[in-house]
Amino acid sequence: MKIEEITLFTNQIEKQKLFYQEVVDFDLVFDSEEKITFKTGKSLLSFEYKETVNSAHFAFNIPSNKIDEALLWLQKRVAILPDGENLISNFESWNAKAIYFYDADKNIVEFIARKDLNQNSVEQFTAKEIISISEIAMVTTNLSPLYEAISRIKPISIFDGNINRFCAIGNHDGLFILIDKTVKTWHPTGESVHTADFMIKGDYNFKYIAGEVLST
Repeated sequence: MKIEEITLFTNQIEKQKLFYQEVVDFDLVFDSEEKITFKTGKSLLSFEYKETVNSAHFAFNIPSNKIDEALLWLQKRVAILPDGENLISNFESWNAKAIYFYDADKNIVEFIARKDLNQNSVEQFTAKEIISISEIAMVTTNLSPLYEAISRIKPISIFDGNINRFCAIGNHDGLFILIDKTVKTWHPTGESVHTADFMIKGDYNFKYIAGEVLST
């Protein structure tokens, strides 16, 4: 599943612009008082102004062989969110490893290196090594209607989990992470999960507003 653009919402555009442009060195490609956009590999990450927002979770694919370099690069810029005693989460069943940190809105941002993508790099790791946006969390209290709504747009397979608690749908290129907030917390922080609005463009095009999938 290809994700061309994710648009999240923020009530502090300038702080998010400073974080992504100055702290983690993303390329700013659009800048206005109401919206900012960054180029992230093959994808775009945008933020639009909205007065009331909840924190989100999203992930970027990075080269399969760059998780250790990415950790060293990030440690110079942000506080890493540990997974217990480890700074790198090891997802054996996904054949992947990941690093987590907060942005200026306390969105949980993830860099994930998936071995099964087999996309290696010989370049020194920087933000320009990001391949694409690879995950966006969709938080609700009932996963089944959400899965069905997405499947009506275009059939999509379950990658991992089930519709009772946590369900990743899509593939290594792109995943919707469906979460039941009544029984699941954020990994790796253990914080309560809240429903965050967003818009997506790519193989799937829709708005996720107040826990509902809406056409664009």
